[in-house]
Amino acid sequence: MKDCVLILSGGMDSTTLLYDYEQRIALAVSFDYGSKHNAREIPFARFHCEKLGIEHLVIPLAFMGEYFKSSLLKGGEDIPEGNYDEENMKSTVVPFRNGIMLSVAVGLAESRNLKFVMMANHGGDHTIYPDCRPDFVDAFDAAAKAGTFVGVGLLSPYTSMTKADIARRGKELGIDYSQTWSCYKGGEKHCGRCGTCTERREALALAGIDDPTEYEE
Repeated sequence: MKDCVLILSGGMDSTTLLYDYEQRIALAVSFDYGSKHNAREIPFARFHCEKLGIEHLVIPLAFMGEYFKSSLLKGGEDIPEGNYDEENMKSTVVPFRNGIMLSVAVGLAESRNLKFVMMANHGGDHTIYPDCRPDFVDAFDAAAKAGTFVGVGLLSPYTSMTKADIARRGKELGIDYSQTWSCYKGGEKHCGRCGTCTERREALALAGIDDPTEYEE
């Protein structure tokens, strides 16, 4: 039964969720919010939706890039390098990004009489990103249900999983991770040094997947 709207970035996690819940996803939506890597991610999101025959929307949220502060956004400071557990990675937080995107997705779901929105947050996000944590998921789910006539709920099945767990699931599903984008710098190739590149490399290695990513180094 097609009853879900998925927030799809074009990265490893949401792409895995797209294939994992293909039979339930009626619509996938990507947001162009002014990040340095939107132009690299979104074409992959479109590619996978076309492959699966799932409707795909790209919705602009230009105000975020204009008014919010984050190193992830165009015009922001340089993307820090290193692991996610380092203090400087907090500069990549885009304030309440998931809350804003999920709110739009809930509106889309209710407009189409769909029961759920989905996001691909995971356990590795919890330390740095407040709007990926279990308490946020529970609170947003309650707010969405209370604020819609059809009682739209939030599904986030990867909340307790690691990125390596997600990669293992992707391996089972036969996903080609060369057709995904992670690097926050948004260059021609993955930089291989920023937090998300480091996490990508580690997850693929732990999942026993030969890394197909083209890195600068």
